[in-house]
Amino acid sequence: MAPRKDAISKKTAAKIEKLAHGVLKTVETGKNPFLDIPVRSLANVSWSEKRRLVEMGSQKQKRYFFNVSMAKKFMQTFLVSEACKELIESGKTTSIRDLYYVTKHTLGDTRQNTFEDQDESDPIIEDLEVTIDALREELHLFASREGSMVGPLTITDSGDTIDLRRMGSGGWAVPSIVEENVITFRKHEAKYVLLIEKDAVWTRFNEDKFWKRNNCIIIEGGGQPPRGVRRLVQRLHKELKLPVYVLVDNDPWGFYIYSVMKQGSINLAFESMRLAVPDARFVGLSSFDKDKYKLPSNVSIRMNDGDNSRAKQMLAYPWFKHAKWQREIQEMVRSGLKFEIQALSRHGISFITEEYLPKKLKDRDWLE
Repeated sequence: MAPRKDAISKKTAAKIEKLAHGVLKTVETGKNPFLDIPVRSLANVSWSEKRRLVEMGSQKQKRYFFNVSMAKKFMQTFLVSEACKELIESGKTTSIRDLYYVTKHTLGDTRQNTFEDQDESDPIIEDLEVTIDALREELHLFASREGSMVGPLTITDSGDTIDLRRMGSGGWAVPSIVEENVITFRKHEAKYVLLIEKDAVWTRFNEDKFWKRNNCIIIEGGGQPPRGVRRLVQRLHKELKLPVYVLVDNDPWGFYIYSVMKQGSINLAFESMRLAVPDARFVGLSSFDKDKYKLPSNVSIRMNDGDNSRAKQMLAYPWFKHAKWQREIQEMVRSGLKFEIQALSRHGISFITEEYLPKKLKDRDWLE
């Protein structure tokens, strides 16, 4: 018996078939078959003031079969498409790493491979996503698991009921695919979601049972949060109406993590509507916390040329044009110093969970 397919899977399979039929129709007319691939670059990205999101524009590039420079990518696109359709038909999922090996083989009697390394296949997957308007997860593909989560929430994961109040020291590992057909939310007492940049800081919040005392969900992003974490946070915000707070290092990269969570990213602008949380609030570490919390200079880190260059670029971003954010970034550049979240441990190992964040939230001392 063939595996049952849900409505999303059927729709995605139909999109792949439509793509193939369109090319065959062009071949039958004797014309050079091509694909219209939306351009995924800064030149085709814009900032929507109304939606408060980074969005992809309408520019497209044609990828022809009878073109020496395009033929290989044309072939690769259909190799990936075929493999994804087989996954959908079988009702199975696989990793983007596995897909690379599934689609890699030598062409005929030549020494040419369909793919030389995964850096070739990953962009083709993204090309397919934007071309047929189907997400990686809808293509039955997943990435490595990153991110941990605990809090007063019960979920159903692939039919299994999981109480996130009882996840021990490690938390629940957030999967890559977190769509409604896999993860559903059930009983909860949560008041908000706290996204934490670093595992070590998340561990402190979990060990101190911050989430239990404050009825909140804490999620660790492992640096730049992967798509699964970003999507799950957005679903918690949208479906459960939970405010989202972001706690990151006081450096340009921490600020960028916040901006990606809030507005979306340039590389994944085509997914901003389902990944970003425009109402997300930044709760630190602020450039002014070093004075407010009397952090000594010996816990600071000197900004390097890369940091300064990145900070100055961010000053020009439309979503950082607000006077408070300009002041925040300018202070970092002026001081020439950056601070990790753990610098707060100078005042005690649990200072961040017992004093710093509770005061921030009570005083509404955040940036938006």
